[in-house]
Amino acid sequence: MALQLKQSLSLSQQLIMTPQLQQAIKLLQLSRLELLETITQEMETNPLLDEQVSPDADGDDSKEMRDDIVSAKDDQSTKEVTIEDNVNHDEVDWESYLSEYNTGWAETPYQGKEAPAFENMNQEKTSLNSHLLWQLSMSSLDEVQREIGFQIIGNIDDDGYLQITMEELVEQTGSSEEEIQYVLETVQNFDPVGVAARNTRECLLIQIKFQGLENSVVEKLILEHMDNLENKRYDKIAKSLSITIPDVIKAVEVITSLEPKPGRLYIEEDTVYISPDIYVFKVGDDYEIVLNEDGLPKLKINNYYKEILNEGDSSDSDDKTKEYILDKMKSAAWLIKSIHQRQRTIYKVTESIVQFQRKFFDQGVTHLKPLVLRDVAEHIQMHESTISRVTTNKYVHTPQGVFELKYFFNSAINSMEGDSIASESVKEHIRNIIKSENKKKPYSDQEVADLLKKHNIDVARRTVAKYRETLGILPSRKRREPY
Repeated sequence: MALQLKQSLSLSQQLIMTPQLQQAIKLLQLSRLELLETITQEMETNPLLDEQVSPDADGDDSKEMRDDIVSAKDDQSTKEVTIEDNVNHDEVDWESYLSEYNTGWAETPYQGKEAPAFENMNQEKTSLNSHLLWQLSMSSLDEVQREIGFQIIGNIDDDGYLQITMEELVEQTGSSEEEIQYVLETVQNFDPVGVAARNTRECLLIQIKFQGLENSVVEKLILEHMDNLENKRYDKIAKSLSITIPDVIKAVEVITSLEPKPGRLYIEEDTVYISPDIYVFKVGDDYEIVLNEDGLPKLKINNYYKEILNEGDSSDSDDKTKEYILDKMKSAAWLIKSIHQRQRTIYKVTESIVQFQRKFFDQGVTHLKPLVLRDVAEHIQMHESTISRVTTNKYVHTPQGVFELKYFFNSAINSMEGDSIASESVKEHIRNIIKSENKKKPYSDQEVADLLKKHNIDVARRTVAKYRETLGILPSRKRREPY
């Protein structure tokens, strides 16, 4: 069959992701700190963006900016035109795509927070490596031994354990194994005691030696009965060592007071505090939702550039300047509009969650209901993907604590009466049951499952085991306290 060229027409629908639409979607899924960083970057790159010191009474700056753009372009003040009129008709009408945001929203910034102390913000922590090197420089070791000590300290991890073998140290330093062992024992007695150990058993033995407990029951437990200690088989330990169980318990108390990871006191990780995106306060019998806009700049268009657009000079250079300013003004207006849409959407989603999870806000985690993204999407007439973006990396401060918005969406578990209960609520019930158990006779997973039935929750033993492991709770044999 011969090949030939021909033209044909076909109709198809497709969604074109304009830069404005991409920006609006991106802002939806940003956390509060990421949003602040984005605003700062935009203010640095767009000269028309300025921080508003005192917002107008009506609070609708985006409308004023749209009017400025339109009047600067066609000077028709009597005709009401929006930004979308200036967008190429080949692009998607993203205003219609985001029409789900067209509802009112009142800005109510929250001001009642206390900043951390200045000295805490500028405190410099000492690292484990520098702390050990300082002690090495103050020791009585000679230059060769200090070089060995330097190699040892350089191979200690954040937990304080040595991550290099004796053979590798011999090869790197060229020293004898006896001399390296002497330096290693010296470093192991630096502060914190037990550092540079090669395993947990050696770390604990170094610490009890420092406390003068050599040849004691404590040392025998560490050397011979670590497995029995882990499983709390105190009767077997007592029988093996020909001692009483109270003596075993006293030795166990000494061991539990030791530090299995001596280096973690010097970990340089800073504590990260969550800054909620929204607050939910109980006022009377109802709940008030307040957006956290503390620290977020209020954006506006710089008046100086507005005046340039209104000047009458029509030279070629001036036209290029006006075209540049107009382009930047449109970009600034889209940014402010997108931020307002983001805030309105967070407010609406949180408002819907409060309605669905009213019992949680009133009574706590055990009353959390099953909830999926579709429920909130249908309630506020938005798409599920929008709800997913809004609830990502967003945190809400509630009377029950600070939670990520994703926390309120849970799978359902059937109750005894045929109703549904949230999986997080089941976990909270399991935690409370184990917390109140008799430590000498802890509940097995099957016993926990039986007790859950009294709370109208029907789950299998394996489900209890899965949730218990998720909560970081040990099995019953490891929770048991003999005496």
